[in-house]
Amino acid sequence: MKKETLKCLLLLAVVAMICSCGQTARRLPLIPDGVKQTMVDGKPVIDTVYKAISDFSFLNQDSLMVTNKDFDGKIYVADFFFTSCPTICPIMHRNLLKVYEKYKGNPEVMFLSHTIDYRYDIPSRLKAYRTRLGAAGKQWQFVWGAKDLVYAMAQKDYLVSVNEDKAAPGGYVHQGYLVLIDKHRRVREAYDGTKQDQVEKLMGDMDILLKEK
Repeated sequence: MKKETLKCLLLLAVVAMICSCGQTARRLPLIPDGVKQTMVDGKPVIDTVYKAISDFSFLNQDSLMVTNKDFDGKIYVADFFFTSCPTICPIMHRNLLKVYEKYKGNPEVMFLSHTIDYRYDIPSRLKAYRTRLGAAGKQWQFVWGAKDLVYAMAQKDYLVSVNEDKAAPGGYVHQGYLVLIDKHRRVREAYDGTKQDQVEKLMGDMDILLKEK
């Protein structure tokens, strides 16, 4: 009897270890962004700083101000595009629309699309573009901002390359990443928005992030 009990306990322990390892493996990583020193009880303590999104303020498709406060307590997916893009943007946003449809109405999920065409993509054009795409309500925001601010934020905070290039189709070059941000404004992962398998992975990771405490 004791041997059977021991076997059961060992089996339960193995199952618990497997479940624990599975949970650890499915936690999304944080991206280090340096270290900071603080004083605790008179002693210096070194903490890792993780890549996070700075405070921001942009005009949206309705000519209303959208700030980082609108995303407090939510996970969100951000991207950089322009409405007249003849290459990757239509593919990116068709794929992102599938993600939007999956989480439509979820108060913990938002989407934020930054135009990099500061000349042409005024709010009214963003609104027309959003309507054609099929998005509505406040869950998916399309925003405009000054060139220097948007480009600096793309490269510094989101780690996405964007630039003007007269030789490029449409006059701009940019990476087609969909960047996943957690409820603490930290960058957790980036996905190629032109590839279906990457978009599927994004949705799976969003499910994980929504359960994270």
